[in-house]
Amino acid sequence: MAGITGLLANSLLSMLGSATEGVNIRIATIVADDPTLHAGGIREIIASNASINIAEDAGQANYPMLAVYCSRISNTLREKFREVSGTAQMVVDVRHSQALLSGIETNLQVYVDAVCALLDDSRGDWGSGMFYAGGYEAGYEPVVQGGKNFLQRAKVVFDVEVSR
Repeated sequence: MAGITGLLANSLLSMLGSATEGVNIRIATIVADDPTLHAGGIREIIASNASINIAEDAGQANYPMLAVYCSRISNTLREKFREVSGTAQMVVDVRHSQALLSGIETNLQVYVDAVCALLDDSRGDWGSGMFYAGGYEAGYEPVVQGGKNFLQRAKVVFDVEVSR
């Protein structure tokens, strides 16, 4: 099943990083529509399920960043003669750090909104037996110390149907 989860992560990475429809284009649109916002683009989009502490200790934390991973795959064999037929739960871990506490949550919300807008526009067939029907859940964590001084993260979680 590692091949399937890798395909899912790579598909999501290519969508998020697209120069024409990716998350940075969507952030720029959100900021242009509201002059009170000052969120910059995403600096790094990676496939990783490393904790913030481990990523920072390894020197692999360039904020703001998106970490993409598959948190669960369920092979329910809905289609009886398929190798895998079920649901994969994907996560986009949105991480933002800045020196000042003021505005950190607003900036994180812009990044999450951009990810959610991309998912809204990505419903349908992702190819290779992967189908995204829509729907997601975004959860925010409290601000902690880390990164450039303050760090906040949010997780956007959604399901992708798999049939291979």
